[in-house]
Amino acid sequence: MTKGFLIAATGSGVGKTTVSMGLMAALKKRGKVVQGFKTGPDYIDPAYHAVISGRPSYNLDTYMMGTDAVVDQFERASAGSDISIIEGVMGLFDGLDSTEIAGAAHVAKTLDVPVFLVINVHGMSRSAAAMLKGYVEFDPDVHIAGVILNRIGSPRHLELIKGALDGKIPIVGALPRNPDITVPERYMGLHLPEEKDLDYSALAAFIEENMNIDLMLQIAADYERERPEPKIIQPRGADIKIGVAREPSFCFHYPAMFDALKQAGAEIEFFSPTAGELPEADGYYFASGYPEFHIKKLSESPTTKKLKDLAAGGIPIFGEGAGLSYLCESYETEDGTFKMAGILPAESKLTKRLQGLGYVEAKPLTSAFGTENIRAHEYHYSVTEPAKDSKFAYEMLRGKGIADKKDGLHEYNVLAGYMRVYPGSFPVADFVEKCRVNKRK
Repeated sequence: MTKGFLIAATGSGVGKTTVSMGLMAALKKRGKVVQGFKTGPDYIDPAYHAVISGRPSYNLDTYMMGTDAVVDQFERASAGSDISIIEGVMGLFDGLDSTEIAGAAHVAKTLDVPVFLVINVHGMSRSAAAMLKGYVEFDPDVHIAGVILNRIGSPRHLELIKGALDGKIPIVGALPRNPDITVPERYMGLHLPEEKDLDYSALAAFIEENMNIDLMLQIAADYERERPEPKIIQPRGADIKIGVAREPSFCFHYPAMFDALKQAGAEIEFFSPTAGELPEADGYYFASGYPEFHIKKLSESPTTKKLKDLAAGGIPIFGEGAGLSYLCESYETEDGTFKMAGILPAESKLTKRLQGLGYVEAKPLTSAFGTENIRAHEYHYSVTEPAKDSKFAYEMLRGKGIADKKDGLHEYNVLAGYMRVYPGSFPVADFVEKCRVNKRK
């Protein structure tokens, strides 16, 4: 059985990331083996979890994965850990459109784990009691086991809030305002862990001092549940190699994607296109990231200049988000227009406005790109203008895509789009098989 709990909040920016990271750091300092998870499709929070815990942090997304796969992933990744901590997304009850799907509450109910609710009490006292009461009663199937009061102004402020609460839900944390305990943000989310030197020891000490971690662990133990055992997976022996671009330009990776590639028989070799690296491989994968911060180096990189010949020779390449822009003819940013790999007949441009955000669903236009609909998400500030004779792989049933409600530009054995995919819905094994078939030619 797996012991765990979910850290939720009344909304974004309330403090659940700081609390989740701090708990992981404090428990790691205690010598506990901590497994981190993130509700929804986010990449950056799990990257922090992994740095703190020393273990890959996995996403739990009931829209992209389905409920059975969420349970399976939770149990599989939690093996060998002492405690699993799930960081929620947005507000506790926020989900897809006006439903609960993909929200923190849906994951909590799917896994049947207790929830600790973070409330930002800055500028309120008795209202905190009304807020907590509303959250507790909104959905009785969600077990709110404790409340964490964030941004306490003073001991007097805390006493006022305590006096207003009825005591049925314990206060497991009362965090004073602390401007030094923050993670800097920018337009696409938090800065990457390697970009900022955060003091995790200070964060752990802050949480240890102001939260009742022992009570939270006891609640998790009391609420422990039996769940189905993870499915037995027999990985195929590695018989091909896939080069995975991994650097700030291409940094948004799901650990589950690496697992799926390996299970399908791929050995993974990471490389840096900005540094001019390009390993000899049977296929390549370019995820999303921040190429605009390194655009000149990318444009001049030997890697960029070699890719088109490899593509023309049949090497399968898959790109998503920034990977799409990189595989196009050019990419325009505020620093100018830069030549990219030139494989896909399209031009990409970075804008200052969010161009696509949210969950998507896509239908393959031919069986060459699968037979089942793909559930993924998109989040991009760029626009991509394809040539008139461009070929697309998917029709968008939900979401924006590249153009005309279509996504997945393809040329040679190259496929790239704005969809950021997750294994289970996206046929990872088909991509690996294309690499295998091309290798045999």
